[in-house]
Amino acid sequence: MGLIVKTSARAIIPLIGIFGTYIVAHGHLTPGGGFQGGATIAGAGVLFLVAFGLNEMRKHYNKHLYSALEGLGGLAFLGAAMLGIGTAFFYNTLWHNGPILNGKPGTLLSAGFLPIMNLAVGLKVFTGLVSALVAIAMYRRWKS
Repeated sequence: MGLIVKTSARAIIPLIGIFGTYIVAHGHLTPGGGFQGGATIAGAGVLFLVAFGLNEMRKHYNKHLYSALEGLGGLAFLGAAMLGIGTAFFYNTLWHNGPILNGKPGTLLSAGFLPIMNLAVGLKVFTGLVSALVAIAMYRRWKS
């Protein structure tokens, strides 16, 4: 790609990441959530791959790290789901009008486990999509 595309990508990639993080963090208050935010953040990885190419992506992509983060996202999601297992699966007890963080409706910490689950799903979706796209790009390069 040319200089203009690479320069634009350097400016846009952090903005995509910030916007995706906003979607994940505010998923319980606005349309969006973990999946939508994770897919948006993965869009930054796709833009990096397209703008800078597979060789540059290989320098910045660590397969083992992304695999571990994807597993961590899945475990965090299941762990949050299991915390209320004595009462019900996905029982929303965290910050439920507690003394420390009383859950005022409409605030960032008002939804109990939902923000934690959104973060876990966002991490899993982001790492999974980027890993899949890098694998597809490597396969296409190997097949050619």
